[in-house]
Amino acid sequence: MTKMKRILAVVLAAVMCFAIVGCDKKNDVDSATESVVNSTSQTTAATNDNADNKTTTSGTLVMATNASFPPYEYYENEKIVGIDAEVAELIAQKLGMTLEIKDMEFGSIIGAVQTGTVDMGMAGMTVTEDRLVTVDFSDTYATAVQVIIVKEGSEIKTADDLEGKKIGVQENTTGDIYVTGDFGEESVKRYSKGNDAVAALSAGIIDAVVIDNEPAKNYVEANDGLKVLDTSYADEEYAIAIRKDNTDLKDKINAALAELKADGTLDSIVAKYIPEN
Repeated sequence: MTKMKRILAVVLAAVMCFAIVGCDKKNDVDSATESVVNSTSQTTAATNDNADNKTTTSGTLVMATNASFPPYEYYENEKIVGIDAEVAELIAQKLGMTLEIKDMEFGSIIGAVQTGTVDMGMAGMTVTEDRLVTVDFSDTYATAVQVIIVKEGSEIKTADDLEGKKIGVQENTTGDIYVTGDFGEESVKRYSKGNDAVAALSAGIIDAVVIDNEPAKNYVEANDGLKVLDTSYADEEYAIAIRKDNTDLKDKINAALAELKADGTLDSIVAKYIPEN
């Protein structure tokens, strides 16, 4: 073999060697990539399964509320109590679970339910078309009336008299929705808590407050010089917000509510906080 032929042979062998090694490395990379993809898919599937079955695999039922809405939810000796708290506790017991209540801004509750941060939202919440876009609701468990709070001696006598007035509401509540729809954005003054709106009314910053009847009575009792008008602003029904794909929990909550209604427990809880007179 001539010197030139020997050089060509060495070069050819080297090229073949690199090709073989390159193929082996490519196969290793492909195998590793496939393994990562499979692992990621399995993890994602497991995460989704756990999210969907959260309320059936966890021993804790997490409820979001806004604990400044007496008598439905409020603090007593640093504990959240009220109609919603008691009903939720009984629902959790019927589901064989422990209740955990998270206090948050009312406007954050729907988002917390939608994302699965909590299992349900229970805060004197009315079913509306807008809310149904993002969450589902249980059967109704209570009825309510939106009323108008004014100062003693106010010229406001009916809902029609609110035209051109500054009206206080708790933000993101049905009172907020109704007043904005009826009188326009320029007439609404929003507050994070109902008692903040009432304080503004007492201070003369606003002319009236539209809020649920039961909290209204509590606020008026605690603040001299205010009254609730005899005429109602709107009638509504309360239900429990549940994530849209969590049909298992929705069915269980509805079954628990049906039992509480049938044996009179629900009525007795409401009567405890809202005397008939």
